[in-house]
Amino acid sequence: MHSSFDYGGFAPCPAPFNMAAHVLAAGADLPEKAALIVLGPEGDDVWTYARLRQAVGGTATGLLRSGLKPGDRVLLRLGNTAEFPLAFLGCIAAGLLPVPTSAQLTAPEITKIAAEIAPACIIAGPDLALPDHAVPILTTQALEAFHDLPPADWQMGDPDRPAYIIYTSGTSGQPRAVVHAQRAIWARRMMYDGWYGLTPEDRLLHAGAFNWTYTLGTGLMDPWTLGATALIPAPGTPPGDLPALLLRARATIFAAAPGLYRQMLRAPLPELPDLRHGLSAGEKLAPSLREAWTTSTGTAVQEAYGMSECSTFLSGSPSRPAPGDTLGYPQPGRRLALLGPDGPVEAGTPGVIAIHRSDPGLMLGYLDQPDETAARFQGDWFLTGDIGVMDDSGAIAYLGRNDDMMNAGGTRVSPVEVETALGTHPGIQEVAACEVRVKADASVIAAFWTGPAPLSDTELAAYAAERLARYKCPRLFVRMDALPRGTNNKLLRRKLRQDWETAHGPT
Repeated sequence: MHSSFDYGGFAPCPAPFNMAAHVLAAGADLPEKAALIVLGPEGDDVWTYARLRQAVGGTATGLLRSGLKPGDRVLLRLGNTAEFPLAFLGCIAAGLLPVPTSAQLTAPEITKIAAEIAPACIIAGPDLALPDHAVPILTTQALEAFHDLPPADWQMGDPDRPAYIIYTSGTSGQPRAVVHAQRAIWARRMMYDGWYGLTPEDRLLHAGAFNWTYTLGTGLMDPWTLGATALIPAPGTPPGDLPALLLRARATIFAAAPGLYRQMLRAPLPELPDLRHGLSAGEKLAPSLREAWTTSTGTAVQEAYGMSECSTFLSGSPSRPAPGDTLGYPQPGRRLALLGPDGPVEAGTPGVIAIHRSDPGLMLGYLDQPDETAARFQGDWFLTGDIGVMDDSGAIAYLGRNDDMMNAGGTRVSPVEVETALGTHPGIQEVAACEVRVKADASVIAAFWTGPAPLSDTELAAYAAERLARYKCPRLFVRMDALPRGTNNKLLRRKLRQDWETAHGPT
């Protein structure tokens, strides 16, 4: 059986189309329903659908009155407040191209981004690094003044035209500017049943930052498209406070990255009678975390795999849970394959996870980088750079990044497999595996780990040997205070490797 899938049957995006209009259409019939609740320690900020639609439409008017023209790029430097999605959707409503960025970026980092995208304007919150770039700046105070302006008409047009630009995480190299089409939101409908099990009655609490595409999509735009309620913790909410917020807000679905699940499980969780299940994305969820969450809450965690260039497209769901330690199945409507050098591989054979260029959620390309864009394709297939293997049921297991895959005596080894085995040791809290060069012509598999007390290399080697083939076993064990992670809590194996080789590798 070849590992290719063509579920087909997904209706094409209608035309003319505007992404913001699509997101807020359901809310027109639900004016008094809570669209967004920002959960704060001293009270909640409630945005009804009427208030949300008015603020987005007024923001679009204000931006156009400020001299911006459809097609202009707008750099968003905003924190984890409601102004972020309002500015994002307001730009798209007006035909502008918003560029959301992490609040944690430094002045040099954001200056580099501004030089690449050449924004016509910057929308800036307080106390955030701004680029050395001579363009007008709109403050959040100015943005708030736009809310009550007469709503602008939706800028309708070709669903294939650009809608927004996001930056990849850069965990495997330099971050790239990814241009997405208006139709990207239409493709997210495949996730409703293929991952979320989302209904209009749900109250979905997402614990990520607004500027992260996982939060913007899963936490905000998807619930709004269906007329559900989005719940977001106020800025600065500690992870330990999230369980109480889930209970108080009567959340039915919880979404977060694996790192937040880990932090929340450090203390006993309260009973959560309204919670139906959790959602996880951003990096591979450790089986031990999944089991601990289910034991503590009685609910499952549905995991999804995706990337900045196409959001998520592989997942388990309440109606079709992922078997074993797999990522799950291609979402209905997707056309995917696992590719080798000669095309789709057989089931049971590792291959590069690939998306057909016809997928409505696939990016238009990397900004001003046609060669880089073309290099990611093999024929009509976009190569994710991640390795997977399909079982006989059609479920796909994740084996790691193509550039994270390790080589042991000529045999490729998945870091996830090594991490899963060592992660069950009671003295290990977190573990990351990568290949490090110890001599000019020799490299070994290394395991970097954190834990409350030192453990001997002998003990860890014996533990690994009981669970892994010899060629998969680490030859080097390094205890660390913490593993390096990116702004969205993704594990940075590349940085581990580079830092160790700089300090200990061959000269």
